[in-house]
Amino acid sequence: MRANKFRELLKTDKPTIGTHIHTTWPSIVEAIGHTGTYDYVEFVAEYGPFDLYAFDDMCRAAELYDMSMMVKVDQEPRGFIAQRAIGSGFQSVLFSDCRSADEVRECVAIARPETPEDGGTYGVATRRFTYMGYGGSMDYVRALRDVVVVIMIEKDGAVENLEEVLSVPGVDMIQWGGSDYSMSVGRAGQRGSAEIKAVERKVIETSLRMGVPPRAEINTADQAKYYLDMGVRHFCIGTDVNILYNWWKEHGDDVRKAVTS
Repeated sequence: MRANKFRELLKTDKPTIGTHIHTTWPSIVEAIGHTGTYDYVEFVAEYGPFDLYAFDDMCRAAELYDMSMMVKVDQEPRGFIAQRAIGSGFQSVLFSDCRSADEVRECVAIARPETPEDGGTYGVATRRFTYMGYGGSMDYVRALRDVVVVIMIEKDGAVENLEEVLSVPGVDMIQWGGSDYSMSVGRAGQRGSAEIKAVERKVIETSLRMGVPPRAEINTADQAKYYLDMGVRHFCIGTDVNILYNWWKEHGDDVRKAVTS
């Protein structure tokens, strides 16, 4: 079984850096790998179209550069998507839309082996990450134990029950979701308001106090300082569609002005 780089970095208390992609084109994963900068690539499957062939191809591309792949899965069918992604070689799953500790327990179980000691729901399956073997060996079990489980803290219920959520065994990391949270409390579009930012800070500080690493999503290196000062050491920076849009908008506007002046 291939070593889980993301898990190894967490075990040794090292910082991690990832980036988001919506595209399923594996060459984009390779382009990211060529930078030599990123520990993993997050495919935000919750936001764009994909098929199961794309899962395999993205993982093949990441493995060329010793990167891990993370998948962000929909609220439903989270079990099917997460387990098929793991079977393709994704080494981390970001679960969205959890509202209670019971839902978080369900998410952890999805990614864990179905053994008496692990209590998971992932059984033996002939999928790509077994490297053509049927699976079920101790190496197979260990690979499932190493899958990094990340939980979005983005609903009012998750914030209200934060300490219980963070106490669920197997939660490896959390990610704040300001847009979803602001909508869930009747403040749609106000993720940057002082009130919502105060909740974000509370979530991050509580997570750090309870020993669950928080991750911050940022768009520029300058934005990292706010989180670094709080003690955050894990970041996911940029999203492919936003990067392209911003470039097209800025330079397209400049050329349009040049040709019409």
